[in-house]
Amino acid sequence: MAIDKVLIDQHNEKQLSLHKKKFQTLFDILEDEGHSVDDLINKIKAFQIAIPSWALGTGGTRFGRFSGGGEPGSLEEKIQDIGILHALNKSSGAISLHIPWDIPKDINIIKELAADNEIVFDAVNSNTFQDQKDQEVSYKFGSLSHTNKAVRSLAISHNIEVIKHGIELGSKALTVWLSDGSDFPGQQNFRKTFHRTLDSFHHIYDALPEDWKIYIEYKPYEPHFYSTVVSDWGSSLLFCQKLGDKALGLVDLGHHLPNTNIEQIVSRFFMEGKLGGFHFNDSKYGDDDLTVGSIRPYQLFLIFNELVEGMSSPEVKNPKLSWMIDASHNVKDPMEDLLQSVEAIKIAYTQALLVDQNALEKAQEENDVTTAQEILQNAFRTDVRPLLAEARLRAKAALHPISAYRDLKIRENLVKKRGTKSMATGL
Repeated sequence: MAIDKVLIDQHNEKQLSLHKKKFQTLFDILEDEGHSVDDLINKIKAFQIAIPSWALGTGGTRFGRFSGGGEPGSLEEKIQDIGILHALNKSSGAISLHIPWDIPKDINIIKELAADNEIVFDAVNSNTFQDQKDQEVSYKFGSLSHTNKAVRSLAISHNIEVIKHGIELGSKALTVWLSDGSDFPGQQNFRKTFHRTLDSFHHIYDALPEDWKIYIEYKPYEPHFYSTVVSDWGSSLLFCQKLGDKALGLVDLGHHLPNTNIEQIVSRFFMEGKLGGFHFNDSKYGDDDLTVGSIRPYQLFLIFNELVEGMSSPEVKNPKLSWMIDASHNVKDPMEDLLQSVEAIKIAYTQALLVDQNALEKAQEENDVTTAQEILQNAFRTDVRPLLAEARLRAKAALHPISAYRDLKIRENLVKKRGTKSMATGL
């Protein structure tokens, strides 16, 4: 279901007068402060965030799932839905696939459909946290770390298979989230478990094309609650350093214990040239997978401040980053949630671009704590939404994506087309 660009233009026309007033006010302020607004808008337009194929369906918990209908029942329909998002915001021009949930039946058809929707393929994700149908051995007690070599071999083979799918699609990275761990003291030998995992990673690493990366995600707990093999950023970094230049850490914002200083973790990865990318979401208690920016927008801004400063520093030698959303939504329309998440990410990024890094560095060198705080909070408190709206307008997207989504009755039309009982594949 493609969106007629004329309908977007008509929607924008209703909003245009008020937008111009808001944008002009912000334009004058930022120009007076020494910013080039056109440069800012070009950076905003260029910033693309990948949509995971599994986020287009209603999320859920172990207690239940409440589908709103009209969900995509195939990879083709998922690409079409991301095409709708991208038409509305021109910031969602990539998809991240999860294998085996989204194995293409016909690579050429999938690539052609993606191209028609102006979408490229971001990192591909493996799945060894679930047993698949007719699987001969089980991941119940681990996959890449399992004591049984046959289980490890199966998990390694799966990851290599995922790489092959990614090569066909034009992806350049493999993301591995390893759920392996233990639930009780004494269940596993920590040292042996680490070495078995490292050996498995080496086999996967050796299968990577020269221009590929492997992103090693970490998580402190869940589904196991006593220990996790890749439990924190230090474990991820350790694996990456032992594997080589193509191995990088992946930061999921929900994969941290309460009150963890995530922006400092980002800085540590960055200074070692080992930051691969992000899974963006938000949390109140744990790995809540809430809409990005819905709970801790200031933390998100501080993370982007570290990124913007690092990306502009000649001292930092880090590969190009991968940006992706990883959220679940049991009570929201998934596509509205994704539109909100993309907006929140780009707001934080734009606010970070406004930070006077030279003035901040001077305050830091002089131990002027008050000034340093003022510099950061002044940027954070700037309402940059008119900048984002102007960037969308210039890119032929919607001034207000969510209101356009609702005015064009996109969910209603999807329900009519796919039915009220359609459920997306994946979790």
